[in-house]
Amino acid sequence: MHLALAQRLCAMSSTMINGKPRLCVVGPLVGRNPGHVTTQGEILAAHFRAAGYCVTATSGAASRYVRLIQTVSTLVRSQSLIDTVLLQVYGGRSFVVEDVASGLARRFGHRIVMHLRGGAMPEFMARFPRWTRRVLARADALVAPSPFLARAVARHGWSASTIPNLIDLSAYSFRPRALVSPRLFWMRSFHTIYNPLMAVRVLARVRAILPEATLVMGGSNKGMESHVRAEAERLGVRGAVSFVGFLDAAGKQREGAAGDVFLSTNRIDNTPVAIIEAWAMGLPVVSTDVGGLRDLVRDGETGLLVPDDDVEAMSAAIVRLTRDPHLAGRLSVNGRREAERCSWAEVGPQWQHLFNRLAAASAGVDD
Repeated sequence: MHLALAQRLCAMSSTMINGKPRLCVVGPLVGRNPGHVTTQGEILAAHFRAAGYCVTATSGAASRYVRLIQTVSTLVRSQSLIDTVLLQVYGGRSFVVEDVASGLARRFGHRIVMHLRGGAMPEFMARFPRWTRRVLARADALVAPSPFLARAVARHGWSASTIPNLIDLSAYSFRPRALVSPRLFWMRSFHTIYNPLMAVRVLARVRAILPEATLVMGGSNKGMESHVRAEAERLGVRGAVSFVGFLDAAGKQREGAAGDVFLSTNRIDNTPVAIIEAWAMGLPVVSTDVGGLRDLVRDGETGLLVPDDDVEAMSAAIVRLTRDPHLAGRLSVNGRREAERCSWAEVGPQWQHLFNRLAAASAGVDD
């Protein structure tokens, strides 16, 4: 639905339409900018609109400071078009925006749903407990994409509903893998928290056993790509590594279809959508066991988990997959089933149930 038409329809109603609240999705909606990943806020906003919700969304600016200005402007100008603010909460530097946005939403009398994001949130809450308590106390409901963050806020006295991350399942072609070759695929930003150096070190170790092994590395450069290239040269595997840059939807599909094993080398994470995308394409996943990964990946069933930065363990897991077609096939098929739990058909009703519960609470009706 065209945005201007959607806003006119929202303006025609003073409250929920067909039981669906008029939403304002607030967060870093930066996927339209070159080199930026499409965020869950953007994906949710698009699916809510397609499902008939009235949706306002802010902000798509790449600059955090511009996002703050645009967010304030949107909340002030559109306050009469909003019932519920769905606020993406990342912590870190973005918490300033999240503080201001939630304060305005509370002042205007909107219901506030805080959608907790990011594997670094537990550390942030521990570092800034008073600030966190003041902001999160404004929420009518907290939502986490995994039990990991739900447990993190529970330690501070809050209860969070768990609703999985959302992907457009139709955008990913599934190819079951049983006979796996060592064609490795890594896809995150070149940043220290994603530990890209581990990926090339794993490749070097795997090639000592399987000389045909290759690695595709996709993602934006956040300061580490030159170091990773230098490490590949030092280890003598530069010719086996392809640096393909930031991958859009078509790029993900292309490289995912060509690969056979997905590597997640993260040091910090919550519920990485990259793993869900790999599952959707049928790629067996080998991941570090950090943050919320144990809640997302069932070791031996939907992926293989190894200790943080353990090159030997990850290399051994990859070699094991190439030699055990039953294991590879099980991870591939089970992974796809997990990805299907993240489709709109599964996730959409969970959001609507949450909105219904909030509306009933406001009306003093038992759910």
